[in-house]
Amino acid sequence: MHYIKLLNLGLAVLFIVAAGQVYGTSQGYKASVAESADDICPILVGEAVPDVHLTTAQGEAFDLTAAVAQQPTLLIFYRGGWCPFCNMHLSELQTVRADLLDMGYQIIAISMDRPAKLRESLQEHDLEYTLLSDSAAVAATASGLAFRAAGSNPQRLESWSGEDHHILPVPAAFLVGTDGVIKFSYINPNYKVRANPEVIKAAARAEL
Repeated sequence: MHYIKLLNLGLAVLFIVAAGQVYGTSQGYKASVAESADDICPILVGEAVPDVHLTTAQGEAFDLTAAVAQQPTLLIFYRGGWCPFCNMHLSELQTVRADLLDMGYQIIAISMDRPAKLRESLQEHDLEYTLLSDSAAVAATASGLAFRAAGSNPQRLESWSGEDHHILPVPAAFLVGTDGVIKFSYINPNYKVRANPEVIKAAARAEL
């Protein structure tokens, strides 16, 4: 049974990496805002994370490139603290945080939420890793994950982000080396499906 579980986990990792390669080949990369989640052109394995400055939950400036250069990083993009699927995934990532830390990784999660909303998420879900505000959609756009959320509640989006652009990122998970280059990615336009934390952990171990 243990062997089957490991085999399935390995196959899942291979499937995600292969899917990412196909997605990238067919879509290409453009730093622009797509009209739908299915039309994004994300950054790919082998490319560098964008050089952007974001804001911490405490309202302080955060240099993403400098932070990634300090240690390997699990970089997460999520829609916001108003999304139950995002909250579930953030809580699941908390369960593998210690294992990732033991491997030398840090976890950074980025959303449209303004700092005050990030603080609410940290407290409500007992998260012990870094949440960053990308209210202006700079990182999401530079990563090719941004799209216009035409079908979402505009008042809710504006309340959580403090902006009226109505842009969201397609949820994504990247493993990034200290050179700033993406080693592994999982990107799915279906916001209800997220990268399994155990698969992320296996990929992180494989990268070491």
